[in-house]
Amino acid sequence: MLTMLCAASGRVLLALVTLSLGFAAEELLCACDVPHCSQPNCTGKVCFVSKRREEGTITQHRGCFSQNILEHCHTPVTEQYGMKCCNSHMCNAELQIFLQGEDALVKTPSLPNLLLMIFIPLLSLLVLLALTALFCWKLAQHRHKHSDFGDTDLMLKASMMGDSTLEDLLNDDCTTGSGSGLPFLVQRTVARQITLMECVGKGRYGEVWRGVWHGESVAVKIFSSRDEQSWFRFIASDMTSRNSSTQLWLITHYHENGSLYDYLQRTALDVETCLGLASSIICGLVHLHVEIFGTQGKPAIAHRDLKSRNILVKSNRQCCIADLGLAVMHSQGSDYLDIGNNPRVGTKRYMAPEVLSEQIRTDCFESYKKTDIWAYGLVVWEITRRTVVNGIVEEYRPPFFDAVPSDPSFEDMKKVVCVDQQTPAIPNRLFSDSVLSALAKIMKECWYQSPSARLTALRIKKTLKKLNNSVEKPKPEQ
Repeated sequence: MLTMLCAASGRVLLALVTLSLGFAAEELLCACDVPHCSQPNCTGKVCFVSKRREEGTITQHRGCFSQNILEHCHTPVTEQYGMKCCNSHMCNAELQIFLQGEDALVKTPSLPNLLLMIFIPLLSLLVLLALTALFCWKLAQHRHKHSDFGDTDLMLKASMMGDSTLEDLLNDDCTTGSGSGLPFLVQRTVARQITLMECVGKGRYGEVWRGVWHGESVAVKIFSSRDEQSWFRFIASDMTSRNSSTQLWLITHYHENGSLYDYLQRTALDVETCLGLASSIICGLVHLHVEIFGTQGKPAIAHRDLKSRNILVKSNRQCCIADLGLAVMHSQGSDYLDIGNNPRVGTKRYMAPEVLSEQIRTDCFESYKKTDIWAYGLVVWEITRRTVVNGIVEEYRPPFFDAVPSDPSFEDMKKVVCVDQQTPAIPNRLFSDSVLSALAKIMKECWYQSPSARLTALRIKKTLKKLNNSVEKPKPEQ
């Protein structure tokens, strides 16, 4: 009697456990691939999938249990063995188990799922391409109806203007020396229309070539794609491929005199030419520094890398400022200061004290304008050294040539300019001429250690204009 009671209690306990685990009491059809299966399925109380690792090889089996539920289904998953159970018909056919340390991503999708994974993205791509093609076709039809140029490829506007020249295209203002112009060279076909003739200069960041566009000489500055941050901020630009590499082109007027640095190397100046060069440079700097409002307006711009190598000399011996790759732009309306993303900070030899000491207010546009004034004073010093006074002229030398090495380091310049507070020595012979003496005074007022004490570009321009007027005034007859 006691034995029967115990057996009955055991059956009740097993039934309760079974119900608590959610396993069905009826027979289930399960997938079966264990060694003793004679068919691809079997019937039992519980379906299972198991996995075992032996000597680095993993084997997996599916089947069914008719008893010993607790013993098998509660087996913990280890690095060597694991099991999962389920309680619906054929539920173990897709059931997966992963041993400890086994990557779950190795699961191989079924063939239907694999086909879906391939064809759905492919179908989406085909639909997108079809819509894009339809849009482009509609756009081309619209341009054909409404454009003066019909179906022709985007080209420089001047190529449709008969005898138009690059001068017409850029609408250059000779009075400012700015080299500014209208943005007609944005179209990405300009590089195909230019033939490069000769390399006229090389620097750390690219080359300058003389090219021919529609029979006219143009200057092409070529950057490598590594210096894209400087290139993309220009207006007259194009991207092309040459010698199996991407190149970034800037197309401007070609000035056969080259840079002011080159011009001063080979040319001794008279006082009138000296004043003309200095005046045209400051006119360009004023044009950059001043914001112009209106439809043809421009933001205020600080150059940040003004030096004789970045100033071009025109055939009429007027200068224009070039290479605005480091320029800072500011608009009063939005109070937006665009300093770009270029890590270059300028040329060390021409850096102002606040830049070398890293005390410049980077959030204030006026700070950048003051660094241009410091550099302008150094450029004027270069010009006056090459000016003949009483038959005497000195060879060209860069600023601080007698104080720092030919390729000075940041620390070299910081010691000379910030610690020792040196400025270039002004030749005594300049003070024997009224014009050169006035230029010497301007230089000194560009080189104050305190940025706020330096002259503004507009103040310098007005002073030089008065000086020009006094020189041009005809002398009274004797």
